[in-house]
Amino acid sequence: MNPKEPIVFAVDDDPSMREAITALVRSAGLKVLTFGSALEFLARRPPDVPSCLVLDVGLPGLSGLDLQSRMAEHEIEIPIVFITGRGDVPTSVKAMKAGALEYLTKPFSDQDLLAAIAKAIERHRGTRRRRAEMDALNSRYQSLTPREREVMALVVAGMLNKQIAAELGTSEITIKVHRGQVMHKMRASSLADLVRMGERLGVGPGEKT
Repeated sequence: MNPKEPIVFAVDDDPSMREAITALVRSAGLKVLTFGSALEFLARRPPDVPSCLVLDVGLPGLSGLDLQSRMAEHEIEIPIVFITGRGDVPTSVKAMKAGALEYLTKPFSDQDLLAAIAKAIERHRGTRRRRAEMDALNSRYQSLTPREREVMALVVAGMLNKQIAAELGTSEITIKVHRGQVMHKMRASSLADLVRMGERLGVGPGEKT
């Protein structure tokens, strides 16, 4: 089994609905794990793979919206596809404003649910990719010495080597060496590339150190 194989989580207190979702998701060639309550889902740490959560709004106890809030508190970024037996506009608006991807009212078609699941998994793939890129960028930034970070901040602010040397009280040739190290360690292919990295990191004069 592919360790990065997508997983669809489904939380619904109705056993027949869980069985129907399981059969549908498996028919699309996807792995599925079902839970009868929000607490049951929270008790199991989701594996680090592309995922989506098919979530019943009207769960007893901790509701679907409550679970959505808990997930946000714990920074669980799995996209949510809400399903409900009642077309409640205020609830759907609240769910969507809180970041839900889709809100389907029962009875919904198999095609609509599978389309929402596919969209959610693709969104989660993008989120995971951006997080991995940001983690790598942060790691490269942390490899810089304190002086190299100072130089990077001034470079991305648009200062010339001569100006940076004056600002830091050192020679221009020393700044050229530091600047070269910054470009190498950050794996920046150009000044524009380094500036984009600085923007993503929030690096600038007096900012991230």
